[in-house]
Amino acid sequence: MSKRALPLLALLLLVATVGETPAQAQRLGYVDQQAVLFSMPGMQDVQQQMQKEVQAQQRELQQKRQEFQQQVEQFQQQQSLLEDSARAERQRELQQRQRELQQSTRRQQQQLQQERQELMQPLLEKLQGAIDKVSAQQNLEAVFRSEVLLYDDQTSDQVVDITRDVASELDISLSQTPGEPSPTLDQQVPPGGAGGGGQ
Repeated sequence: MSKRALPLLALLLLVATVGETPAQAQRLGYVDQQAVLFSMPGMQDVQQQMQKEVQAQQRELQQKRQEFQQQVEQFQQQQSLLEDSARAERQRELQQRQRELQQSTRRQQQQLQQERQELMQPLLEKLQGAIDKVSAQQNLEAVFRSEVLLYDDQTSDQVVDITRDVASELDISLSQTPGEPSPTLDQQVPPGGAGGGGQ
């Protein structure tokens, strides 16, 4: 079962429980973390810093790829003049160089992901603190990311959107409507999650 399916299954089970035991009705909340994060002071700095890192790594990788391509082209031009043993040796060298280039690319992607997590951690911790506080104030049993919701009965007070309350707790104004797609770091760095608070 996917990681995304587990929170959804938990939410459905909790909602089913709410329907079966009205005397012990549980209140659930959900929050649009992306909307809040995007509006938090410091998020723009994180995005700018990561953009600089991405661009620097792209330039470095591009230079390495160009050097490798030049070596390949040089070999292709000279291979007919080489003896079999020398040709085989050059081919092994180029294959090794290609493997090193691939490994370097993976290492740089991992470094970017690690740096991104480190830069995001203070913001995520602050966000989680606000979610915890709002959840306690509103007596919520659980809080989910809005992305896992397939349906929300707007007339029910058993499942509530606390996005604006969390933003208020952080003393920020949302720069976008909750649920609206936002530019995130995921669009700027290689794949990898930011981690995050919330349930």
